[in-house]
Amino acid sequence: MATQDTAGTAAPIRLGIVLPTYNERGNVRSMVERLDAALAGIAWEVIVVDDNSPDGTADEARALAAQDRRVRVLQRIGRRGLSSAAIEGMCATSAPVVAVMDADHQHDPALLPEMLAAIEGGQYDLSYASRFAEGASTEAWGRPDRVKASGLANKLARKVTGVTLSDPMSGYFMLRTDALRKDAHRLSGVGFKILLDILATVDEPLRIKEFPMNFAARAEGESKLDQTVVFEFLVGLYDKWLGRFIPTRFALFGTVGALGVFVQMGTLFLVLHLLLGERFVYGHWTSNTTFNVANTLAAVVAMSFNFVLNNELTYSDKRLRGFAPLLRGWAKFAMTCSLGLLTNVGAAAALKAMGFHDFVAVIIGIVLGSVWNFALSSKFVWGRY
Repeated sequence: MATQDTAGTAAPIRLGIVLPTYNERGNVRSMVERLDAALAGIAWEVIVVDDNSPDGTADEARALAAQDRRVRVLQRIGRRGLSSAAIEGMCATSAPVVAVMDADHQHDPALLPEMLAAIEGGQYDLSYASRFAEGASTEAWGRPDRVKASGLANKLARKVTGVTLSDPMSGYFMLRTDALRKDAHRLSGVGFKILLDILATVDEPLRIKEFPMNFAARAEGESKLDQTVVFEFLVGLYDKWLGRFIPTRFALFGTVGALGVFVQMGTLFLVLHLLLGERFVYGHWTSNTTFNVANTLAAVVAMSFNFVLNNELTYSDKRLRGFAPLLRGWAKFAMTCSLGLLTNVGAAAALKAMGFHDFVAVIIGIVLGSVWNFALSSKFVWGRY
């Protein structure tokens, strides 16, 4: 790619392209070269929004920016997510029209001029590339399992949101930036594809032009979507559907806590009945002391389970990685939850002494400690409040 010291300065920029990246060092340069070829005669800029990739994607993008003024870099520290990265990138461009696409070469840049013409012509507000429109193909993708999963996700998305597109989960689309900025503050930026977020948020229906796409395999690296993608998709649907009533992150924390109840109950039963051979008589185990010790152990096990699941799911954008960070995070989680744990175990012990059923006493103890656990762990473990 030739050096471009003054590229894009002779004429106003017509198109901004946002590339959300994570570990895409080997793909960025070749993608910019493909953009340069596809957009000949069109003034454009590309914004690489990198989630602090450990492979040095941001450094590679900055090296490109030093050669070509059309390349810009946003390196995000301490936060992750495709949707939120796309929103930040779209709000950062000065172009009147903005596109979002992947940097991994699965999206063909050759579609960009046609997509831009559809919007600049005034007949459409948004154009997007569909993997499932007539004339599209996913054969080159080579992942029939992912094709099937994407089809099911699209079906569910259409049912829940009322969107009628053939591929509302597409990550390759274009719209006017003023339309995006108008509703940017209402977008959730949580979990699932930003296109579906936009379509489910805008008040007035958008005029949409669909382009069939030949969806390709990744050029290099591994998919940015991890094992939590299905969970994050459901979280996104929840956020658009019920998030205005119960904040999404609190709902996630509560859901994980509810699963922790089963873990605590199962551990309690395992320790008392199977390991210690305690007898269960009329809703009570025979030894109060044994019960309290076993319930404390069960609460610690449940707390550890909650930490792991919250780290992977509830705070996936602030996820702790590596043995030392995880150990420190677990220690902070344990400390911030210590009062909740004492409330949990103490209340259960007091209620049991008052004659409550053992399981009822445990559940009430869990509920009393939950609010404290959420507030302090959000602040001191994952740095969010």
